[in-house]
Amino acid sequence: MTNNDKSRCPWCGEDALYTRYHDEEWGVPCHDDRRWFEKIILEGMQAGLSWITVLRKREAYRTAFDNFDVQKVAAYDAEKIDALMQNAGLIRNRLKMNAAVKNADAFIKIQAEFGSFDAYIWRFTDGQTLVNHFSQMSDVPAVTPIAEAISKDLKKRGFTFVGPTICYAMMQASGMVNDHLVTCWRRA
Repeated sequence: MTNNDKSRCPWCGEDALYTRYHDEEWGVPCHDDRRWFEKIILEGMQAGLSWITVLRKREAYRTAFDNFDVQKVAAYDAEKIDALMQNAGLIRNRLKMNAAVKNADAFIKIQAEFGSFDAYIWRFTDGQTLVNHFSQMSDVPAVTPIAEAISKDLKKRGFTFVGPTICYAMMQASGMVNDHLVTCWRRA
């Protein structure tokens, strides 16, 4: 797919918000715990939906979730969840809202154990971006053994909405894996 004469991965289409996300964020290595927490929450919110739906609501999430301050989100109570459920800018799914709070608590425990979530998560790829060489979207897997291992470990640590497909999408978005197609200008 092209937009502004750049060859991109076809999943982002021509939507300006989507192409900007593809060009500036997707696949860029993440090493910031606040951004990691945002990714976990938003990837979980995506479950059963398209990523563009979540991307269009991301600013509303940043506002509603205190800019993804993990300490603040971990302290959300039933009253706060009820308020979030009234926010039309969010995906109003109570299970996902409750998962965000539960995941915040589990995230803090990982930070305490490993020094940072970043130190924890990058262990799964030995601190390196895994570079794939896919030429078409049908070659890109939805799940890998590493994503399955991450999912299993996160669940063991108390996370929810972190299945292997969600974990692989998070790996792609956070630069743990480079799945830009070989024809994509952003691959390098």
